[in-house]
Amino acid sequence: MALNENNQALPRLDLKALDDAVLDPLTKGLPFATVGLSLGEIGNQGWSLFDGDLPLPAAILKRDVISANSTWMSRFAAMNGLVMAPHGKTTMAPHLYDMQIADGAWAITVATAQQLEVCARFGVKRVVLANQPIGKLAVDACFRVVAPPDSIELYCLADSLEGVALLAGGALDNPPPDDNPLRVLVEIGFEGGRTGARSEDLAIAVARAVAGTPGLGLAGFECFEGILPDTGSVDDFLDKVVSIAVSAEKKGLLPTNMPMVLSAGGSAFFDRVGERFQRIALRRPIVRVLRSGCYLTHDSLILDEAFQRIVGETRLVLPEGGLKPALEVWAHVQSRPDPTRAILTVGKRDISHDAGLPVPVGWIRPNGAMQRPEPVSDGHVVEALNDQHCHLAVPSESPLQVGDMVGFGISHPCTTFDKWSLLMVVDDAYRVVGAVRTFF
Repeated sequence: MALNENNQALPRLDLKALDDAVLDPLTKGLPFATVGLSLGEIGNQGWSLFDGDLPLPAAILKRDVISANSTWMSRFAAMNGLVMAPHGKTTMAPHLYDMQIADGAWAITVATAQQLEVCARFGVKRVVLANQPIGKLAVDACFRVVAPPDSIELYCLADSLEGVALLAGGALDNPPPDDNPLRVLVEIGFEGGRTGARSEDLAIAVARAVAGTPGLGLAGFECFEGILPDTGSVDDFLDKVVSIAVSAEKKGLLPTNMPMVLSAGGSAFFDRVGERFQRIALRRPIVRVLRSGCYLTHDSLILDEAFQRIVGETRLVLPEGGLKPALEVWAHVQSRPDPTRAILTVGKRDISHDAGLPVPVGWIRPNGAMQRPEPVSDGHVVEALNDQHCHLAVPSESPLQVGDMVGFGISHPCTTFDKWSLLMVVDDAYRVVGAVRTFF
């Protein structure tokens, strides 16, 4: 179970209203002319991807793989003295948040006030807003959800004295409960990176300002290492973060009765985060928080390459098994206009392309011609995507015909999820056993 600083488990989410909500018949991914069907009823319809029951393209989640990934990451964190605050922006799917909470998530992470509102709506009781809230609406939203009836234990970021002043103004306008201040993590950054204080002097000044502001609580330090180029630069940066945290402890800036939260991104480099964070020892307890989000579905390219590096290099303890791709997008072969080219019915509107083009992973001839999908042979390579079309280079002897179905693995789950408000959940035979809604 997920434990907070008071050793209380995070409650499961209230998803009944979401399950009971009737879907708009025009929802992308829903079979045509489906009227009056609720989200919770989808798994009872007897639909199968390979029987032609779903319109293509179709984004699907493999139930058993996603469950195994969630369990694996939970075990990894527990075995290495870490806790998970998975980044909810990856999926924006409350049903998947609930799975992560059931598997021990310490919190759910978000990036915007809108994403925070989604968490509040479905009952997430601890949230990390991994950004500095800017603008009155965003700041007020933070103070609104720490008060009853939501009473969320909320952590947000600050990396400047100006940012702290914005939060101070929000606390003055919306005084939070005495026992539930807006908790602030001082964000540490690096030259050429994104946000975050670049120097120890600035980070300590921000920490001191937070500690001295009524309505705010200095909770610890945070960073994002994911856009650094290699493990060496990641290690150096994390060492800097640890050094600043130790300095803040020595200066007595944090409340004496609270643990220090130390948090990093941790999707591509969660091994480096774990190893570096294990080295810090303070007089107070430390909550070492990974905010990885993409592990839940993993992917077929950049994250899989990162995971293979982790398996080969890490000194941390790894559970049996590993992370596997759980998100696929399936499409029809629409045309074979040339001997070495096929055009498929999937494009930029349907599948991620920002961190590598899709990877064909399986194919099947529907209507009973094949019992199960077969792997796609070498030489089948996505060369380009248009809005609604995929250009697939194929060997001249490729068996693909017009009407066949091809499944694609993706690179970077975030930008596939955000193209779908409804994703079907399937079993190992690609029978539909449920669905999840997203709220982008």
